Amino acid sequence: MFDAKSTELTEPVAACPMHAAPDHPKVLHGRVGVLIANLGTPDGTDYWSMRRYLNEFLSDKRVVDYSAWLWQPLLQLIILTKRPFSSGAAYRSIWNTDKDESPLLTITRDQTDAIRAQMQAAYGHDVRVDFCMRYGNPSTKSKVQEMVDAGCTKILFFPLYPHYAGATSATANDQFFRSLMGQKWQPTARVVDPYYADEKYIDALAQSIERAYAAAETKPEVLVCSYHGVPERYLREGDPYHCQCQKTTRLLKERLGWDDTQIRTTFQSRFGPEEWLKPYTVKEVAKMAEEEGIKNIAVCAPAFSADCIETLEEINEEIKESFEEAGGEHFTYIPCLNDDPAHIDALSGIIHRNLAGWVG
Repeated sequence: MFDAKSTELTEPVAACPMHAAPDHPKVLHGRVGVLIANLGTPDGTDYWSMRRYLNEFLSDKRVVDYSAWLWQPLLQLIILTKRPFSSGAAYRSIWNTDKDESPLLTITRDQTDAIRAQMQAAYGHDVRVDFCMRYGNPSTKSKVQEMVDAGCTKILFFPLYPHYAGATSATANDQFFRSLMGQKWQPTARVVDPYYADEKYIDALAQSIERAYAAAETKPEVLVCSYHGVPERYLREGDPYHCQCQKTTRLLKERLGWDDTQIRTTFQSRFGPEEWLKPYTVKEVAKMAEEEGIKNIAVCAPAFSADCIETLEEINEEIKESFEEAGGEHFTYIPCLNDDPAHIDALSGIIHRNLAGWVG
C-alpha cells in the first residue's frame, strides 16, 4: 500500500481482524495476489530430473487422456526408460548454463519481474505478483501457500497461454483450484480468460514481426505461424483451441495489412499415434520448399508466451532442418514475445482489467 505522507511503498503489517478479540492472533489480510502460470520445466537435464518432469507431465489426464491401465504401463516401462535421454539432450542444447535452468524459467521470471514493477507502480504492495509452473518448480501449490501466508485474500490466476486448450489452460486451472482445496480460509479466486484476440497482444506480435522482417537480409516470402498441436479428436470434442489459433492468425494478417499468400497457420509437436491438427509444421515447410519453390520463410510461435524447448529446439533446429533439407535457403525464426515491453504492457493491461473491483 502507499504511505500517504511519504508516497513511498510500504509493506503491509499483521494485525488483528476487525471485530476480533484483543488476544486474537495477528494476521496479514486484505492483499490481492496475481499468480502467473506457465507450463513447467525440469530441474536439470540429467536422467532422473527429466524422468520426474516427464512422468508428472505425461501422467496428466488433460495431456494424455488414455485409460490409465493402458497408458501407465507403456509410460513407466517403455517411454520413461528411453525418453529422458533424448529429452535431456534436447534441453542441454538450449539450457541457460549461466543460471543452470531452462530458458522458460529464466524468461517467466523476467516477465514476472516486469509485470510486478508495473503493478507496484499502480497499486503499491496491495498487489503481490509471483509465478508458478504447472509441472516442476516452483509449484502452483507452493506459490498459492506463499500468497495466503502473505495475506492475499484474493488471487487472480493468469495462465500465460493466449489460446485456451484443455491440455494447457484447463490443467493449469485444475492445479490452481486443487491448491486452494488445502486452504482452511480459501482466497476468493478469478481466472484470466484466453487473450488470443487482445488488441495489444496482436499489436505486440505484429511489431515483433515487422522488426524481424526489417532486419532480415533476405525478406521472407511467407510467415508461418506455428502453433502447438493437439489431437484432432479434441476439436471434435469441443476444445476451442483450433478456432482461436486461426483467429489470431487472421487478426495478425489484418494488422500487418497482408493477404492470404503471405501467412499460414500450422501445428507442431505431434505426439502419439493419433491424427493431430494439420498441417504439420515440419511437413508444411518442407512442402513449401520442395513443391512450391518457396526459398525464404519466417516462423513465429504465437501460442507460446515465452521461448522454450518447443521453439528454441524444435522450431529453430528440427523444423529449420526440414525446410533446408527440402531446398529452402533462408529460415528466420522470430522469437516469442518474452519480456518485450509491448508484451509486458499487453499482459499488464489484461491484469488491470481483471483486477477491476478488487483494487482502486
